[in-house]
Amino acid sequence: MTQKATTYNHGVPWEDGFGVTQGYSIHGTIYISGQFSHDMQGAFIGEGDFEAQARKTLENLDRVLAGFNVTRSNLAEVVIYLTNPSEHFERCVALYKEYVGQHRPAGTLIGVSGLAFPHQLIEIRAVAHSS
Repeated sequence: MTQKATTYNHGVPWEDGFGVTQGYSIHGTIYISGQFSHDMQGAFIGEGDFEAQARKTLENLDRVLAGFNVTRSNLAEVVIYLTNPSEHFERCVALYKEYVGQHRPAGTLIGVSGLAFPHQLIEIRAVAHSS
């Protein structure tokens, strides 16, 4: 039996330009593209403000989850990319723990030299399940 994949997009202009979908679900697994700090018109939010970027990024992650009618408790894996882990690690961990609550998905935090946009300090990708 073949299951048809479903997708979710925020509807921002660059999705088509980059050829990406925000979330792709097949066989009960939801693959979530790297989320970052932008509004629903595609404008970057929080230049120079790690906490503002982190909170908006998590809000966008929630939006993708809701697009598949699931919640944070459906997260199976979370990968966080930070451009300055030595400066933002502790605050990132605190915000992440606040976000997931008692749920404990698998997690990885990776320090990187840069992300897609010059002012971007954080990006989060995830895998979730629909059941």
